[in-house]
Amino acid sequence: MAEFRYNGLSPQRKRLVGYIEAKNLREAKQKIDMLAKQHSFTITSIQRKATFLYNVKRKSGETIKGEQQAYSKEELENVLRRMGFNEIKVYRKLFDFRFKPPNNDVITFIRLSADLLKEKLPFDEILALLEADISNAAMKRVIKEIHAGLKEGKDGEEIFGNQADMLGKFPAKMLGVASKSGNMVEIYQNTAKFLERDADFKKSMRSALMMPTVTMLVLAGAVMYYIGYIFPKTAEMFAKFGAELPPMTKASLEMSHFLQNNIAIILLLAIVPPIILFRLALTPKGQEIVGRWSIKIPVIGPLLHKSSIEIFCRVFHSLYSGSGENIEVIRTASEACRNKYMEKQIKDVTIPLMVRDGKGFVDALKESNVFTENALSRFNTGAESGTLKKVSLQIANYYERETTYRMKSLVDWIQVYVALVIMIVMTLLTIVSSESAVMQPKLPGM
Repeated sequence: MAEFRYNGLSPQRKRLVGYIEAKNLREAKQKIDMLAKQHSFTITSIQRKATFLYNVKRKSGETIKGEQQAYSKEELENVLRRMGFNEIKVYRKLFDFRFKPPNNDVITFIRLSADLLKEKLPFDEILALLEADISNAAMKRVIKEIHAGLKEGKDGEEIFGNQADMLGKFPAKMLGVASKSGNMVEIYQNTAKFLERDADFKKSMRSALMMPTVTMLVLAGAVMYYIGYIFPKTAEMFAKFGAELPPMTKASLEMSHFLQNNIAIILLLAIVPPIILFRLALTPKGQEIVGRWSIKIPVIGPLLHKSSIEIFCRVFHSLYSGSGENIEVIRTASEACRNKYMEKQIKDVTIPLMVRDGKGFVDALKESNVFTENALSRFNTGAESGTLKKVSLQIANYYERETTYRMKSLVDWIQVYVALVIMIVMTLLTIVSSESAVMQPKLPGM
């Protein structure tokens, strides 16, 4: 979110100054126009906060370089002059692109904050330490903006909400809630744990799916190139001399002719449908369909399902207060679970049943049909014994261990199957090549 400052005049010709945050100048103008109509003032100017580079000297002669955000060059020059600097040179930064910090830096920021909060260090000091210590410029800027916002007394949820594009929607929401709660340590620890598990799970999924997929695509490309281009040269030469083609060689040659004659259609069928399906999967309805069927995929589906339940339970544990006002906690946990179908079912079935019909938490969860019997049974035990918060963490830890073990096992088995497929394909190619090597052409006069 960019920051904007607007100046205006009231009907009594008094000068007004205000500040808003918006994604761009157009959105800022719309918001300011609305404010002007509501409060009957005239807009005189709108300034966007920009980044400036400065070069100054102390009275001792030491040169200092840096960058600072301000609404104008003159404003920053005046501030630096009041601070006692000499030979002030200020330039507007030409290319002020905002890059998202690497996920590892975001996790490091949250994990270190949790550890330092546990040591009873004030959050203001923690931000100052991390701002000076973290090397990534994008992450440093995010921390600096958070620190500045808190110093100005802004609302914590608003400050972190404005960093949702940088930190991620869910981490920003969790840290915003933590700033208002009396349990910052636990929320920061669970948020860091969630992000670490999410990164590990994605890494495991890449190992399980990405590399085998790339390997199979490269193998398929190599086979098509061999069958469609290299092999026909030899086989057709023997066919011209009247040699009788062996069965596999004949079938391979027919496949080669089919590929050559229909290469354009084959490429279109191989490229266009996946692109269309991918674009559809990015739509809200598509995400729900993907979420619904992804948990039904053999072998991988149960891992995805249990991982989503783990995340739901971990977030629920972080925010659950034990009081009656936990509908927002359930909603937040559903948004974090990384499955749009589960999120929809919890929001459209579970929450309305609790609010409208007064159903209990476990009965309402059961009606959503997105939780395993094991998880529901444990939730029921926690609800009856008054230890729902503790039980939710137990479920999260149990599924964490199970999915981690099963994912490692899955990666190993997939690697075995990929190696088996490669061996079979290479064996078939060797047989076809050996058939070509032993074919005898019919020479003239024989």
